[in-house]
Amino acid sequence: MEAWVFLCNDSPLEHWMEGYMERFDAWEEGGVTGLVVGRMQFCQTDGTPVRGYAPDPKVYADHGETPPDDGPRDLEKERRLLAMLDDAAGRGWPITIFAGGGTTGHVQALMKAFSQTQGVIIDGPGEHSYELAFHHGGEIFDLTQGDEARFERVGADVARARRGMQHLRDRLHQLTPELVRYHAAGGMLGALQLFDVNEDALYWLRMRQEVSRFDWQLAREQVDRVDGEVLLGGIPRTPVFSSLTGQNYQQMASYFDLLFPKHYFWHRGIDGMVGTIARWVKRLGAWNPSLTVGDRFAVVEALLGIRLPGVQTLMDLEMGLGEEFFSHVVHTETRRALEAVGDAGKVIAWISTGRGPHGGDQMPTRELRGILEASQEAGLQRFLYHPEPDIGASEWLLISSMCGKAWDEDPAGYWPSGTDRPDTWNGGRTAPDEV
Repeated sequence: MEAWVFLCNDSPLEHWMEGYMERFDAWEEGGVTGLVVGRMQFCQTDGTPVRGYAPDPKVYADHGETPPDDGPRDLEKERRLLAMLDDAAGRGWPITIFAGGGTTGHVQALMKAFSQTQGVIIDGPGEHSYELAFHHGGEIFDLTQGDEARFERVGADVARARRGMQHLRDRLHQLTPELVRYHAAGGMLGALQLFDVNEDALYWLRMRQEVSRFDWQLAREQVDRVDGEVLLGGIPRTPVFSSLTGQNYQQMASYFDLLFPKHYFWHRGIDGMVGTIARWVKRLGAWNPSLTVGDRFAVVEALLGIRLPGVQTLMDLEMGLGEEFFSHVVHTETRRALEAVGDAGKVIAWISTGRGPHGGDQMPTRELRGILEASQEAGLQRFLYHPEPDIGASEWLLISSMCGKAWDEDPAGYWPSGTDRPDTWNGGRTAPDEV
């Protein structure tokens, strides 16, 4: 399996620019074959961002757009960033820009400023909220003014969509043990009765998908108007949530050149599968006190089609993920993505293990190995690792062992900066040569 790495702005670009040649030499030996970089900005001493390039006003004018205002620049950092990208491109690594979506003029300006790159990636394209409780700025049963505007753009009947949304929300306040235990295990038809899905509710769900498709089409059209061939990538939620987010992978495949399913499985924080399921289970209990924890997990299974192996209580989610989770859940999620897209070359799993910027419980390297091995067994050819905020020694040893030449842990050579070097505590003294 091939590894890509995300040089993310959660660790400022300056961090990755420092010592990039030694780092890239080691990464290349360890099996890294591509990069995602962004956002394209630096961090000033006071913590405020500064753009990492000067957008060409003519590019915007050529597309009938207003260029962004001039801002402060750091020419030395710009020079070093370009040198780093030149080095990566010289190794034959494909490079794409994260959070590079937007107007045609914006994409064209990025491609002109960073000619080493091949395309742009949009995070969560077309995504709708999928949390039952208000979390990460939204909840599934909410239509903000911005959401209404998105619905109106596709000609949706907003009032009807709101009725359908409210109908399902009301139903999820009216669940009883008898309803759950009779209908939850009854397949699609049982779930329709459990959730009392009516025509308005179906309309709301259908319009969420249509809104998502409109967003993808717009992004595709904007990118296609850029001079030259520009790859368009998207980072959707893992397939189990796609029916809630509106991100149907089979539909997305025709709009995007690359799809990066978010292989996010941690607890707590934002975006992790286990954390989202736990929050659903807790909120269902708050709305329906008569339901047991088992009943609530059954409701989630009826809705999403997922069962967490070995999990019967919320406390079970605190104990880490067992081998069956990887062999069943991760394998299935990876396989679903690959089969929906129909081209393994277009699928690159976006893998993270919980720390910043997501704020989840840190997943140990054993669980990272479980994700990688199960994904590979399912047919995944490439993954992107999202350091959070940096690669640690254990993580890099695992990745290099699976993808290239295993890292030799030489303190005098490359050392992943997410882990202190062995001589950190030597008080400045040099270790004697070992015989």
